Amino acid sequence: MNFNQIRSSIMGILSGNPQDEPMHYGEVFATWTHLSTSHGLIAAYQTFINHTGDDDLKKLIEEAIQGMRAENQQLEELLKANGIGLPPAPPERPVAKLEDIPVGARFTDPEISASISMNVAAGLVACSQVMGQCIREDIAMMYGQFHTAKAQLGAKMLKLNKNKGWLIPPPLHAHTHKED
Repeated sequence: MNFNQIRSSIMGILSGNPQDEPMHYGEVFATWTHLSTSHGLIAAYQTFINHTGDDDLKKLIEEAIQGMRAENQQLEELLKANGIGLPPAPPERPVAKLEDIPVGARFTDPEISASISMNVAAGLVACSQVMGQCIREDIAMMYGQFHTAKAQLGAKMLKLNKNKGWLIPPPLHAHTHKED
């Protein structure tokens, strides 16, 4: 097969409805890994809810879980439609009373909020990376939607961290301008 035949064959596969196009290995790896990671984060966030005393933080954790579940549903449908096996998911975490967890064994609300904020930031980077490597427009658009939702959650987390006094900023630089 010469170059033009190969090119024509590839272009035939990659024209028309993106959902009819095969996923490339990067798309498969990214979506499968995203689904696997989200499963683990949902379990972790369910545990965080048990440790959380702040109602505002608890609401944002629940929002984050619902967002990941919605993403997972789309990812599962995509992977199944492309004949790709799904990663295992841990079991749902049981509900516990905060008072039943010894004080020294509890995550604190600022620790929980910082962890979730870090995960949201990492999720934004991961979504951007997947969008950049996609050749299927539908997958790139799906990750654009995921990115937007994570950016909105990140903004809510930042506001919460500021309002609660949990944000620990790096050293701030106050530029002073010398008059000559």
